Amino acid sequence: MDPAALRAQFPVLDRLTYLNAGTCGPLPTPGVAAMAGALQAAAEHGRAADYFAQFLALADRQRAAYAALVGAQPTDVALTTSTSDGIVRVLHALALRRGDEILTAPDEHPGLLGPVAAARDRLGVTVRAVPFERLADEVGERTRLVACSHVSWRTGAVAPPALADLGDEVALLLDGAQGAGAVPVDTDALGCAFYAASGQKWLCGPVGTGFLYVAPRWRERLPPTGPTYLALADPASGLQASAHPDARGHDTPAIALEVLAAAAGAFVVLAEAGWDAVHSRGVHLAEALAVELRSRGRRVAPRGPTTLVAFEDPDPPTTKARLAAQGIAIRDLPGTPYLRASVGAWNDETDLARLIAAL
Repeated sequence: MDPAALRAQFPVLDRLTYLNAGTCGPLPTPGVAAMAGALQAAAEHGRAADYFAQFLALADRQRAAYAALVGAQPTDVALTTSTSDGIVRVLHALALRRGDEILTAPDEHPGLLGPVAAARDRLGVTVRAVPFERLADEVGERTRLVACSHVSWRTGAVAPPALADLGDEVALLLDGAQGAGAVPVDTDALGCAFYAASGQKWLCGPVGTGFLYVAPRWRERLPPTGPTYLALADPASGLQASAHPDARGHDTPAIALEVLAAAAGAFVVLAEAGWDAVHSRGVHLAEALAVELRSRGRRVAPRGPTTLVAFEDPDPPTTKARLAAQGIAIRDLPGTPYLRASVGAWNDETDLARLIAAL
């Protein structure tokens, strides 16, 4: 990989020290151009059969790309609009009943905790929150679902490896918002039944994109609850129509061609740089930042080999605003003492040095 060539694909890096991909990744020029091209073609030629045919072809291509990224088959992947979209689909379809237990961690992202709490209130299930690192140890006889991050959005810690050994009676739902695109993802090795991820974070696509992996062994236990046109195997069959028998039955009702084009264009930028190189460079730079912060007396949250670095600050919101005024984009984590830097392969040592100097 040529780091300078990759960096040159992201115009924002000419203006800002951008360390906020954990919220939204930087948009690459080819992705923006693909979106603009799709919109211009639609404006000039209309949105009739050709427009829809292009969408279907691009949807198949992007589904296959997402699947390859996580070591799955295209039929294992549903196209969604966000990580939370996938999480909601799982919680709504999984046959959870009163008396069943969902195990989670108290500091998960609201995009996971909100749907889990709603499932508790709607279904009468029990929700128990335990420390992230103890999740595997706390699985009990009533536990039917463990719902947690692959990579913690707060600290960059990685889900306990022992969760891969839960077996087929306890489903593992991983929130992959800070995983897919940032670190290697092997759904088989993770042992997850479901992996929900975003397209707008580490995959650098537009907001409104994402995917849900459904393990083949869990297909029959996760029936689509509201399949619409794109999720139907034969939409022309009317009331006889049924959903695809695999993960495609969970496809979101609609994604615009231009949005999908931008996601595909961004994905190609990263794929051409090489996923192994993208992953290793981001993790290496993040670790270098963590080491430098510690050497300067900053307390860094316990983390794994990931791209997130959370560190304590006396006044995170004020410091974030001060840094933003200097052209440095990071975020504060509400309710915590942390600022969080999200370090991607598109960053370089000058970005890290600028952040350190400004702190």
